[in-house]
Formats: sequence, C-alpha cells, structure tokens
Amino acid sequence: MTGYLTTHVLDTARGCPAAGLRIDLYRIEGASRAHLRTLVTNADGRTDERILPEADFATGTYELVFHAGDYLTACGTPPEDPRFLDIVPIRFGMSEAAHYHVPLLLSPFGYSTYRGS
Repeated sequence: MTGYLTTHVLDTARGCPAAGLRIDLYRIEGASRAHLRTLVTNADGRTDERILPEADFATGTYELVFHAGDYLTACGTPPEDPRFLDIVPIRFGMSEAAHYHVPLLLSPFGYSTYRGS
C-alpha cells in the first residue's frame, strides 16, 4: 500500500462545505519548512487532487496551512481588526504508508481537526 493525504473543509457556522479556501502544504524537517504545493477547495470543500499524492508520499512531519481569513472575508463574514482566525496551521506526522485524511471544521471564532478516514 502507498500513502497519500487528503483534506475536507467544512464551514460549521454556515453549515456548508468551505469552497474556495486556499491551502498550502509544507514538509517539516528540523527547523526547515519546505513548501510542496498550494491547492484550493472545490464546491464540496475538498481539493480536486490529493494534497499529497502517492507518487510524492513520504513519511515525516507536515503542515497544512488553511487561509481561513481570506475565505471568511470572501463569504462576507464581518472582519475584525485583526481577524480572530486568519491563518490556521495544522502540523502532524505521517508514520506509515496509509491514507491520511486531515479535515478542518471551521467557524469565524474556532476550528477543530482530527485524523479522518
């Protein structure tokens, strides 16, 4: 089995998928952080491609960076100055070749994640 990474973003305040949310993926090695790719969520709150496909999979530490502030502004959520949630980083490890699913449940004032299936 080869590994890969997916995500899904749900807007829990509006009760719908978070479409149009930009996500950056980084690989973390010690103090270094290497940008691997940028994707945007589709109408279902998922990316059209796997965040990290099988061909690029390697175990290690990664970080997904969700650009929540831009998404919230685009949805018409009244902005604070500064916005309470702007950039949401989630750092996690992948220790074996498996399907890793790291979803984000997002609202203007909180978020949650878990290892999904």
